[in-house]
Amino acid sequence: MNAGLSFMHKFASAYAAACKPLCHTLHLPQTAFDILLFLANNPEYRTASDIVEFRKIKANLVSVNVDKLVSEGYLIREAAPSDRRKTLLFCTEKAAPVIEKGRALQKHFMDTLMTGIDAETKEAITNGLKQMEQNLDQLPEEEFTI
Repeated sequence: MNAGLSFMHKFASAYAAACKPLCHTLHLPQTAFDILLFLANNPEYRTASDIVEFRKIKANLVSVNVDKLVSEGYLIREAAPSDRRKTLLFCTEKAAPVIEKGRALQKHFMDTLMTGIDAETKEAITNGLKQMEQNLDQLPEEEFTI
């Protein structure tokens, strides 16, 4: 368990450090940058609540950064057709270059992370992660006793 926690901490820290120069160049707070990439890379998630739930960013930080992204023209808000109380978030054309640079950074980061790992091992890692995700989906249904 410690090895997994250590890896996740190092991964998150290294990714944040890799994003920092680009965020500085783009004049965007890292949280705003993260929100844009989350929405662009996960079109099935469209609300501030989705960002809070899946990215584990505090609601007040999401609110402040979404407001900033809307006011600067990177995002637009639209009422959900199925529920007028729900607001959907969409990236604008102005966000396209930021998203392109962000995706390039993400690809470079993952390529660097996978340096020295052969194709067969990469596939095994991917398959292992998919299986672990399926196992995690089952955990709430299982009962654990100590």
